[in-house]
Amino acid sequence: MSEVILSALAQLATLENLLFTNIGIFIGIIFGAIPGLNGNLAITILLPFTFQLGTVPALLMLTGIFFGANFGGSISAILINTPGTNAAAATLIDGYPMCQKGKPQKALDTALVASTVGGLISALCLLFFTPQISKIAIKFGAPEYFALALFGLSVIASVSGKSLIKGLISGGLGILLSTVGIDSISGLTRFTFGNIRLYNGVKMLAVLLGVYAIAQMIVRVANPENGKASEMQASGENDRLTGAEVKQSLWTMIKSALIGAFIGAVPGTGGAIASFIAYNEAKRCAKPGEKFGEGELKGVAAPEAANNGATAATLIPLLTMGIPGDVVAATLLGAFTMHGLVVGPKLFSNSGPVLYAILIGCVISQLFMFFQGKYLLKLFVKITHIPQQLLTAMLVVICCAGAFAIGKSEMDITVMLIFGIVAYLMQKLDFPPVPIVLGMVLGPIAESNLRNSLVMSGGSWAIFVQRPICLAFILLTFVLIWLLKKGDARQRAATQKFMKDESEETPE
Repeated sequence: MSEVILSALAQLATLENLLFTNIGIFIGIIFGAIPGLNGNLAITILLPFTFQLGTVPALLMLTGIFFGANFGGSISAILINTPGTNAAAATLIDGYPMCQKGKPQKALDTALVASTVGGLISALCLLFFTPQISKIAIKFGAPEYFALALFGLSVIASVSGKSLIKGLISGGLGILLSTVGIDSISGLTRFTFGNIRLYNGVKMLAVLLGVYAIAQMIVRVANPENGKASEMQASGENDRLTGAEVKQSLWTMIKSALIGAFIGAVPGTGGAIASFIAYNEAKRCAKPGEKFGEGELKGVAAPEAANNGATAATLIPLLTMGIPGDVVAATLLGAFTMHGLVVGPKLFSNSGPVLYAILIGCVISQLFMFFQGKYLLKLFVKITHIPQQLLTAMLVVICCAGAFAIGKSEMDITVMLIFGIVAYLMQKLDFPPVPIVLGMVLGPIAESNLRNSLVMSGGSWAIFVQRPICLAFILLTFVLIWLLKKGDARQRAATQKFMKDESEETPE
């Protein structure tokens, strides 16, 4: 084994490998930060150009794009309230309020540190615990996936704001949207209203752009004074992440990264689910004075650590079983195959030195991402200095271009604009937008696996309590909802006492 590691380090330690790793990370950050683009698109575009490279530099560049894009999605989520990637949807809940309060640099630094911590833990899990984690992941069948989706949907209780009923309605809308198109099991069309362009369903990224970006643009146009107010405090004196704040959030980052690594190792899940579950857990453990949803530091740290914790972990089922964990992993499966690596149980024995060079390179990539991010964020934060009228016009154009790039169809632009108006009206009525995203992410997983489970059991619902992992997730769902309700009541009481004590101590 030591000979394999030494051979891997010898293959890795070349200027070419380090150069292309950094190029991949840079491209990934840019693609992730632009709404409508994503890491999978960047990997697909650049894959043909890697044929001229060796196996190690080519795959290090492509995995670097994957890691960089996942972090890049948080940049637009924080600065313009528009997640660059699906996995960054939870980051904007507290990231954008921090930006509005004049702390964009602190929010971005928190996202960078959390992303690095999450990415390092994920890459180390990939390097050291791949066989062990894959043994757990392979036990997941349709009932376990349904129970996991149900557990994820319980997060709606955490992100519904003041009204759980309105949160459930928003979540139901997201689930309903996920059913549009051709049913994957029966092959019948549903809710297409005779429009052939809806046969492939409603694209989630188009809905995301509408719900977050276009709705925010409408708010700025309808209330120009509010837009000027948010231009404001683009850089305050406290707009720097301190060592003490990192220390306070470190346990949240580590815990969230471990959640992300576990979720990422389960095929068919991904960073979006992990980020919402981690955010929910961080909110449940909130201390007095921590106001999640209003610009809380841990509200940025938790989802960013989780969605980056899921990145390298999605490669675990890919490398050990040949099962891609998500869409990007499926594209990387093609890249591995094209460069002569046959993924599966024999990959480690047949291509050990090359594979370990890539796995160790994944760890090093996280450090490169941190140093690149420290430099690039100083440039990105200048977005807050752009006049709001000009920024609004630019963002509308970028969002339209991004929506069109999803499927090369003007239908996606129409969907984006429609849901921008819908989300604006929902905000007026105090309906939270986040559950829509949760419903769209988890709806297809829950529906297809529920139906497959009932087919497996001959229509018996007992299958969900007869399988240990499935039963554990269902019980955990009810316990989590109960703890969350109890924790919210405790936190409100503690926060009120905290504020009262603060006001009494403040001299007149």
